[in-house]
Formats: sequence, C-alpha cells, structure tokens
Amino acid sequence: MKKIIIAVLATTALSGCVNSTTSTTTTAETTTVIPSQTQQLVVVVADDWQAIGAQLYRFEWVAGQWQQQEQGHAVVLGRTGLAWGIGLHPTQAGVQKQEGDGKAPAGVFELGSAFGYLDSLATNMTYQGMTADDYCIDVKGSPFYNQLVDKSVVGEAAVKGSSEWMRRDIYSQDNLYKKGLVVKHNSQNIDGAGSCIFMHLWRAENKPTAGCTAMTEQNMDTLLAWLDEQKAPLLVSLPASEYQQKQLLWKLPTIK
Repeated sequence: MKKIIIAVLATTALSGCVNSTTSTTTTAETTTVIPSQTQQLVVVVADDWQAIGAQLYRFEWVAGQWQQQEQGHAVVLGRTGLAWGIGLHPTQAGVQKQEGDGKAPAGVFELGSAFGYLDSLATNMTYQGMTADDYCIDVKGSPFYNQLVDKSVVGEAAVKGSSEWMRRDIYSQDNLYKKGLVVKHNSQNIDGAGSCIFMHLWRAENKPTAGCTAMTEQNMDTLLAWLDEQKAPLLVSLPASEYQQKQLLWKLPTIK
C-alpha cells in the first residue's frame, strides 16, 4: 500500500486525545453547520461537560430525514470530559480544547481516514495501514503539529518528543490504535489548540482517554463497516444540555 502522509490531520489523538460551564455562541449561529452533502452522522452525547463516558448513535439521511441506525452504545471520552473544539460549528463561548488538557473536543467535525495495524479493514472510508515509522505530532511548536507524518520521510528529529506513535502495539504494547478513525479537529493546526484526536479502541468502559473517543472493538467494527466517505460523515459530540440547545438551530437528529 502506498504510504500517505496526512499534511493536515484536521484531526488529533490521545495527547489532545478547567471545568466548563454551559456556553453561548460568540459568533452568529448558522443553520448550515451540517453540510447538505452529509448523509451520515455519528452522534456522541455525554451527561455533562465533566463526564468521561457517553453514548454513541448512528444516523443516516433517508427520504429527507435523519433515521437512527440501531440502538446507541457506550463510549469513553477524555479523562477530564469535554471542551469546545475547532470544527465546522461556529466559535462558542466557554472552555476551549487545549493541548494536554485531557478533554475530548465538543462540536461538529468531519471524519477523516480510517487507520490501524492491519493491512486492510472492512470499511468504505480511506484506510491507512500504520507502520513503526508513523507518528502523529503532539509537540507544541513543531512545524508538523497535529499532523500524521512518516519518520522515514521527515526524519528522526521531526518526531522527537512526540508521544503519539501510531503503532502502539510496538511501542506501548497495547491495541488502542489497532482500528480507528481520524477526527478532523483543529484543521488549521493551530499550535496548542489540541492535536491527534481519534476514535479508537478502549481499554475498558471505566478507563477514559487523554482526549479521544474510544469504544469496544466490536462497536468499532460496526462503525467502520457502516461509514462511507461518499456520504461525507460527520461526528457531533456534545453534552446533553448543549445538544438540546443546538438541536433545532443546527438541525441535529432526534435521539430515540
């Protein structure tokens, strides 16, 4: 498989991956938060801003309306809950996602490539099989901040200090990144605004991440098999209070 370097991760991970209060918008709201071409939504709803757990739901646009696909399932979030991230939604007042804060980003985000340890996965998303040379750079001040890079291309010095090696089975002896998805948070790679946010496998239901959204391998398999990049899928991740406030304004689906 041809090696791809994602120059704009519009993502981030366990490194990216303050207590928060209910927020209000700081810019004019818009009803075009969900683009017209989007036909799939992954919706994650937590009880509150500090929750480390949440429920994930899948929705498909069918016959002019959002239809929920099966029942939701448990996911885990960052060890300190949620904070507003940088995505497709308007800028919001309140606590903002920062590098190393242990918070998963809240808001509306595009989903990028699937990735993992295997040569291929059952998915209609673009897939990258990772090697020992693949890193996501979480080092503030790096010219590669919030980007997936190949060490054999950018050099050893470029990945020095980064804790986000993509083959965790080699370096951390775990399977968290065996199967996963890039979340396109902080697409402009603003230094310090959070890096390397993924959806990936969890350690356990009571063990949060450092800023990502994680789940069982079975649920990840179901998610990957359902997602189709031709349907421009998005991730919507919010506390329940914010979801209720934004539902009509952002045209979000009703959760059963």
